[in-house]
Amino acid sequence: MQVGGDRGNGGCFAAAAVVEGNSQSRFQGRLELNVWSRAHAGPGWRLKESPFRLCTVAANNCKLQPQVCFVGSMAVRCFRRHRSLGTGLLLVVLMTSLAMLLSCLSGPIHQRHPQEILVPLSCAQHPPAEQESNASQNASGKARACRPKVDIMFLKTHKTASSTVLNILLRFGEKHGLRIALPHGRNDFFYPRPFERGQVEGYRPGLCFNIIGSHMRFDAAEVARLLPPQAAYITILRDPARVFESSFHYYGRLVPLTWTIPGRDKLAEFLRQPRRYYRPGGYNAFFLHNLQLFDLGYDHALGPEDSQVGLAISHIEQRFQLVLLAEHFEESLVLLRDALCWEAEDLQFFRLNMRKEAAVSPLSAEQRERARQWNGADWRLYRHFNASFWARVEAFGHARMRREVQELRQRNRRLADACIEGGFAVEPTRIRDPYMQPWQPVGEHSIMGYNLRQDVDEAQRQLCLRMLTPEIQYLSLLGGDLWITQLWGHIRHLINW
Repeated sequence: MQVGGDRGNGGCFAAAAVVEGNSQSRFQGRLELNVWSRAHAGPGWRLKESPFRLCTVAANNCKLQPQVCFVGSMAVRCFRRHRSLGTGLLLVVLMTSLAMLLSCLSGPIHQRHPQEILVPLSCAQHPPAEQESNASQNASGKARACRPKVDIMFLKTHKTASSTVLNILLRFGEKHGLRIALPHGRNDFFYPRPFERGQVEGYRPGLCFNIIGSHMRFDAAEVARLLPPQAAYITILRDPARVFESSFHYYGRLVPLTWTIPGRDKLAEFLRQPRRYYRPGGYNAFFLHNLQLFDLGYDHALGPEDSQVGLAISHIEQRFQLVLLAEHFEESLVLLRDALCWEAEDLQFFRLNMRKEAAVSPLSAEQRERARQWNGADWRLYRHFNASFWARVEAFGHARMRREVQELRQRNRRLADACIEGGFAVEPTRIRDPYMQPWQPVGEHSIMGYNLRQDVDEAQRQLCLRMLTPEIQYLSLLGGDLWITQLWGHIRHLINW
């Protein structure tokens, strides 16, 4: 029997198998999956690795539905695929536990020594000399000389349009040959564990990087040991009510405390009585309470009036030179360009990791207020940096801001027409190229993606591909070994979850 298939998630794979034996009783065979990845922007594919093997077996009493077991260096353990919800959930828990175990075992343990260099060595590569002199303008419109900043720490917060910002940074780093700190094993730095520099692909003491931006739980001291002292620190925030709604949708199935919430509208029920359902120490509970403060390295259980929240805001203000706002994304990019002294073309973007409209739960005014109260520490954080953001816009100049936002929109529209088939994002079932499939939340297919125009101009093909490439695929393309993420993706594909 021949089995074949393809799927994209951090790379695509093709599978083929030959099953031998008597299909009337019990048979077993071996299925080997070869993972393929896109070779940069070229049209071809290349074999990247064959990380694991699977075997399929079946029996009369399960109507020849396959079972799955891992072989090789791991002990064989088979799980039968049943249609019952209870068995399916058990299978999910076991597979998740396996992925978590592999994640823990593979996580690098960095031994700290007193004699280790506390400030990294100088980064070797910067933009070419002819591009190191740029021009920006002050509020009066007069040109001022500046040098593009290439050493950047971007704290990628969850559900804040941060994937789009990361794509901008990755393109800039690749364009100028900068050293980008990539996560090892996964597409994040072993979140929610606090960041350690040993989690970086290829790290060794004293090695310096120009850019770091994948998901992490921020640890300022650890990050500082990777970047030059003059690195610019950037992050992005969003109204906590919107973060909560998005996080509840995206991560809800991975937070066990949501499993007991009755009714079809679990989000609305939770907001009615959050303390009835919420357990601060519950597994993945941080996804549903003050998530932005947690990403920044602080305790998500803090109340809005806690003095520790005020101290956290002061520390963040001292450490981060610019805090972007997701609700004012284009204005944020204009301020980012000014702060980094980049070219206008460096800030062009297409929105990535965007949900389809049907998957968004509109919040009523009452629900929005309840969500802000529940995430009170995040709401205090957001209000503080919302005020500082508009003070910065005031200093930049409102007329100049309107002009530059309009120019950015025009450039984006022209690129969308040149790069994107139809000019807009489409639902995942309509994405033709599996390589362009974004990672989906558990149990959902709600994250939209793009189709590259078939007649795209060859001069723009690589730029278009980079701007449209989902995050996991881009990290892999740059050299990230995301084998745990890829393994988890294959498991989800096998159990159709």
